[in-house]
Amino acid sequence: MKGLELLLLPLLLILKDVSAQWNVWMPRDISAMTNSCVVIPCSFTYPSGVRPYRGVHGIWYFGHPYPQLFPPVVYKSRTDIVHESYKGRTKLLGDLTQKNCTLLINNVGVEHSGRYYFRADLGGANIYTYPDFTNLQVLDQPNIDVPEEIVSDQSLDLTCNVPDNCPDMSPQIHWMYTDYLPDPVFTPDNVEDSNTAVLSSTLTFTPKPMHNGQLLGCRVHYENTTFFYERLISLDIKYAPRTVWVNVSQEVMEGSSVVLHCDVDSNPAPTITWYFGDKELMSEIASNSSLPLDNLTPEEEGVYTCVGDNGYGSMNTSMYLAVNYPPREPWINESLTLLEGSSVSLQCISKGNPMPTLTWLKDGELVGTITAEERSVLELHEITPQAHGVYHCLAENEHGRASNSFNITVEFAPILLEDSKCTIVREGVQCVCIASGNPEPVIEFYLPDLNITINNSNSLFNYRTYSDGYTSTGIIKLQDKGERGNNGDTAVHVHCSISNMYGSETIRLELQQEKKFMMAVIVGTIGGVAVIAFIIAAVRYVGQNNKKENGNPGQDVGSKVENPSMFYSAVKKDKQSLRKKVGDDSDYQSVGPMADMERQELNYAALEFLHGRHREGGFRRADGDGSDYTEIKAK
Repeated sequence: MKGLELLLLPLLLILKDVSAQWNVWMPRDISAMTNSCVVIPCSFTYPSGVRPYRGVHGIWYFGHPYPQLFPPVVYKSRTDIVHESYKGRTKLLGDLTQKNCTLLINNVGVEHSGRYYFRADLGGANIYTYPDFTNLQVLDQPNIDVPEEIVSDQSLDLTCNVPDNCPDMSPQIHWMYTDYLPDPVFTPDNVEDSNTAVLSSTLTFTPKPMHNGQLLGCRVHYENTTFFYERLISLDIKYAPRTVWVNVSQEVMEGSSVVLHCDVDSNPAPTITWYFGDKELMSEIASNSSLPLDNLTPEEEGVYTCVGDNGYGSMNTSMYLAVNYPPREPWINESLTLLEGSSVSLQCISKGNPMPTLTWLKDGELVGTITAEERSVLELHEITPQAHGVYHCLAENEHGRASNSFNITVEFAPILLEDSKCTIVREGVQCVCIASGNPEPVIEFYLPDLNITINNSNSLFNYRTYSDGYTSTGIIKLQDKGERGNNGDTAVHVHCSISNMYGSETIRLELQQEKKFMMAVIVGTIGGVAVIAFIIAAVRYVGQNNKKENGNPGQDVGSKVENPSMFYSAVKKDKQSLRKKVGDDSDYQSVGPMADMERQELNYAALEFLHGRHREGGFRRADGDGSDYTEIKAK
């Protein structure tokens, strides 16, 4: 190849000066539809000094201008010898003598696309191949001019072009799939440029996002033929995000997992960004995006927003994610120490989802009202000692419960309790003083008759104290009259003094009979009466027997008793012993149905034997009939 070029170089140098006058004109580009025809307009010139020898001839080459390279011959005026692919297809329409080299090619196919060169043959050495060429493009479908960018809601022009370079065939253009278009406008046009003709039809409309991806078509039909040519395009409509879909708002349990989805309708695909509040969580370029959330906590409850932005616009949609959880341990006051009569506000705060109900309990009992809020306040006004105790705040919702507690300690002046008293017991008199107070009250006893104060520092009088919570008990026992007082009477005068830092009080303790001791007195009295009655009955029985045996009616039972004074003293001694346990006669009072009987027994205990004189071996019977003895009876 390189050697052949070296051989042709001298010839090309010789023709260089002449080439300025060898010119040809033909269209640079021309097109035709398959199976149709094409006319390539052509005209040429040659130097005026050249005289054609044996006429003017011409040759059309395909692909290359140099004969030495043996390009396919499309047309040759001297002979009918052409390349087999052009046999019967080509015809010279121009008159070479008139320097017109226009060529007609019928029934063109895609294989005929390429460059076409013309060579003038004027005879002898006057043969010249023009370097200019026509590039033929054989199409199997019409062309649609589509803008580089189609934007929604902006007017769009689409033009369908078809070559009209075949004089025997006239094309017609029709648009397809335009029924869904909003107000389409069709504008036909026929453009001729450089002796080439192009038939066109322009479709004008305003696209919407809904038209993205839809098909449009241009169909070309040549009259009086069966040739149809179609071209389809898919509309690529650019539009800002028009919908952003996310999960609906939902509720999940604490510790569970959830996946949030976001789908954005836009073209091109947007950049999807997830936000939690103002915090960016993730971002990616896609039409849909998923945000996984694992082991959820209440702090992750809130608004999640998906934002789609593709450069043509932006759109966002939010959803609310609720995280349910049981109530948290309530926040409450610290334990309090309060003074009686004061007031306080007790607060309870607990969080939960759903919002918990808050209930106040004191020592397990409901106090206040039940509230369905995160904060509950319990107002206590003019506090009394009864406000002392354990206070609970209970938070409940459908997922669980939680509680917390604290203590309220009420400080108050001492209060004397009703059980404070003096009672007669077997050992003497027992005085009990019971007081409630906070701080724990100090208890002292005072004996005004003796001017003695009895407390922890005084070991006399069997003094003792003990405490149970805020209740203090003091006890003393007075075992004889000397301990009770020396004022000559039988009353017990005991004062109880109670005190703490908030106050003091002194009261006189009342004397009360102890029930068990009274029962003993009653039983003892009945027993004494029974014994005396038995003795009287026995004496009378013995006296009557003696009368029967001795025949002396004046002899009574007294004659049978060896020592009546000892007999009586034994009875009297038993009675005195009983009175010593209870107290003086003036302090003793019989109660109930046994009172009369007890008075009878006391009457007998006061008898004296006026006539009896002691003699060894028994009593001497008194003068008279012995009625001093036989008339003894209960009054």
